[in-house]
Amino acid sequence: MGKMTGNQIKAARSLLGWTQARVAEASGVSIPTVKRAEGSGALSASPNAIAEICKALEDAGVVFIQENGGSIGVRLK
Repeated sequence: MGKMTGNQIKAARSLLGWTQARVAEASGVSIPTVKRAEGSGALSASPNAIAEICKALEDAGVVFIQENGGSIGVRLK
């Protein structure tokens, strides 16, 4: 997993139709932490919390697309 953005995390949650509470439950972090992770600009949650959130979203079928000559994004498997 490369550098993640708050918008990618929010988009991934949206693709799954999950609430912030569902992400928090699946990742073992608090709802306020999910909210901080989804903030615009620099991620303000801890790297460990971001990793747990991303793992939960990936386990649910999200693929995070890193910038590779194009734009960053998310998609479902």
